[in-house]
Amino acid sequence: MDKLNLDQHISRQYNADLEDLRTELLEMGGLVQEQVRDSIAAISNADAELARRVIVVEDEVDSREVALDEHCTLVLARRQPAASDLRMVLAVSKITRDLERMGDEARKVAKMALALVEDGGNGQGYVELRHLGNSVLHMVDDMLNAFARFDVDTAMSVAKEDKLVDQEYKSATRELITYMMEDPRSISRVMNVMWALRAIERIGDHARNIAEHIIYLVKGLDVRHTSVSEMERQVNESGQQAS
Repeated sequence: MDKLNLDQHISRQYNADLEDLRTELLEMGGLVQEQVRDSIAAISNADAELARRVIVVEDEVDSREVALDEHCTLVLARRQPAASDLRMVLAVSKITRDLERMGDEARKVAKMALALVEDGGNGQGYVELRHLGNSVLHMVDDMLNAFARFDVDTAMSVAKEDKLVDQEYKSATRELITYMMEDPRSISRVMNVMWALRAIERIGDHARNIAEHIIYLVKGLDVRHTSVSEMERQVNESGQQAS
């Protein structure tokens, strides 16, 4: 597990500012994590009340995004951070945006849950929803743990999990397209399931983005738009140089 020197400043207030950013981000992450979990449960169990709760929570997620952005701006203006401190502030700002977008995708899943409840009918595609949803929830859990512990290895595992999620999504989409071709009466309903699957897959994409921000935060490496193998190579080389 990697560590950052976030408690090495003469100013206690500076230390508190950085720790507050970390705490506020973890709180927002926990809220989004719950939102994602509830949206998947809502659509899997046809729970309209839970779906509505997910939609309402989005307002709080948006408010937390604004508050964290303001806090990051204040720290930049007052402290003029450098090195790992600057990376911390920049990473928090970027992660905040991805968390907010994950909340947006969870809201989309909740809306599709309401549409499916109103439509009634069979549960075609629910198995795929549950399976993909569980995989993405695991990514979200790992992502938050990686940030909480500044753990590059766990961040790398999130990037690897995203590849598997992408494969699961493509496989589920093919199966549902085949089902619609065999039963055209199911098209409207199955399309709602496919939109929900797409939103869940996008949550996984944002979790990977956050994993990349964590690697930047800890290692100072910009691994955006690189393959998992290239990302792993850069991280390993960084570790060898440090030792």
